[in-house]
Amino acid sequence: MNRFGRHVYEPVWRIRSHMFAQQAPSSLLCWLYDSGSLTRRLQAACEGSFCVEVIDQSWQRPMLNEAVRLGISAERLALIRQVYLYCNNKPAVFARTVIPAQTLSGPQRHLASLGSRPLGAVLFANPNMSRDEMEVACIRNGQRIFTSATAKLERVPDVIWGRRSVFYLDRKPLLVNEVFLPDIPDYPRN
Repeated sequence: MNRFGRHVYEPVWRIRSHMFAQQAPSSLLCWLYDSGSLTRRLQAACEGSFCVEVIDQSWQRPMLNEAVRLGISAERLALIRQVYLYCNNKPAVFARTVIPAQTLSGPQRHLASLGSRPLGAVLFANPNMSRDEMEVACIRNGQRIFTSATAKLERVPDVIWGRRSVFYLDRKPLLVNEVFLPDIPDYPRN
């Protein structure tokens, strides 16, 4: 662990103004910094061939950087949902959502039973949803999340790029990490 609230094998997440020399590929910039619904954009880019595959959903300890971002203890269990978003039968995005137990009370308890429904559609349909600042990371082999994100790829790249932000439903937080894989389609211009 280091003084920045992350384990040495976790990605370094930065806000856009602090990206320094780690410049994301220009083909990903629109995906990384779009503040709208990723689900909606991906569905538009896939021309109808979009689906969600749930890889795992279980109570686990979040990564240290996730706990810090959510303001919870790293020792507390959270519901962690990991999915692939497929476009044209290829994994285009790996998503990891961390939902603290206290978020799953009241109307938000349905978040624990989404199945293969996309979380983004639920979040952006909620009029009480807000979102904090987006962070971006260059994720390398050997860092946590890389292996899970690239498990379904035929050819594993050296690096992948991701974004994350905390969403609030009625002021209850959940952290959504979205990692863009090599088969992400061109960004649709709607």
